[in-house]
Amino acid sequence: MYVVTGATGNVGRPLTQALAASGAEVRAVSRNAPRWRADLADPESLRPVVAGAEAFFLLVSGAGAHLDGPAIVDVVKAGGVPKIVLLSSQAAGTRPDAVSHAPLRELERTVRESGLDWVVLRPGGFMSNTFAWAEPVRRHRAVAGPFGDVGLPLVDPADIAGVAAAALVDPVHAGRTYVLTGPELSTPRQRAAQLAEVLGEPVRFTEQTPEQAREQLLTFMPEPVADGTLAILGAPTEQERRISPDVDRVLGRPARTFAAWARQNADAFR
Repeated sequence: MYVVTGATGNVGRPLTQALAASGAEVRAVSRNAPRWRADLADPESLRPVVAGAEAFFLLVSGAGAHLDGPAIVDVVKAGGVPKIVLLSSQAAGTRPDAVSHAPLRELERTVRESGLDWVVLRPGGFMSNTFAWAEPVRRHRAVAGPFGDVGLPLVDPADIAGVAAAALVDPVHAGRTYVLTGPELSTPRQRAAQLAEVLGEPVRFTEQTPEQAREQLLTFMPEPVADGTLAILGAPTEQERRISPDVDRVLGRPARTFAAWARQNADAFR
C-alpha cells in the first residue's frame, strides 16, 4: 500500500492513477479527501494514513516553509513506513544559497538523514503552470508573461508522476536524486505560439516587465518565492537550462514535449 500526499494536484492525481492502474493499493491523501484526510501542517493527522504503508510520497505546497519536516518524518517512521519519496525542486540544487528554496533544502536533508530508504525528485518548471493563461486565452486569445525569449526545459507533471511511481515501487531507485526536465528548451513566446497551433487561432503574446510580473506573483506567492521564481525565469543558470536524461532513464522513453502537453490539455484553453 502506498500513501500519496497532494493526491488531487497536477502530480498527485496522475501518480495515484498510475499506481492504481498497476494494481497497487493507494491511500490518496489531501486536506479535503473524502476518505484519507490529513494535513501536512498537522503531522499527527498523518498517523492513521501511514500505518503499514510500503512507501510515502511527500509533496509539499510552495517551498514548504510552513511545515515541520522532522515531525512529518517521525510520524512516517513510527508508522513502519520504510521509504519516502520527496518531491522537491531543481532549484534546491542549482541555487544553494537562495532564500526561496531554503526550506526545501532542509526538508531534503531531513529525508536523507531519516534512516529510511529515500528518493528525491527535483523537477524544473511545470508545464501545467501554463494553466494560468487559460482564462485570458479563452476570453481574448492573448497572454502576457516576462522574459518572453528565455527558454527552460519545462517538465510535464505526468512524467514527474511516472518517475514517482517507479521510485515508490522499485527498490533500485533508493538513495538517488533525479532531476526531471522536459526534452527541449521552451520560451513563453514559443508556448503561446504552440497553443495557437493547437487551437487553430492566433494567440497574442505580450511581454511583461519584471516589475509587472513580480506584482502579479506577489498576489499568490511569498516575496522570497516570487523573487526566486523571477530569478530562474529571467536568468537561469547553465544547470537550469540543461536537459536532464533522468525521465528517459527511469521511464524508458523520452520526456513529453510542451506541444504534446498542449494537445492533451487543449480543452482548458478553448
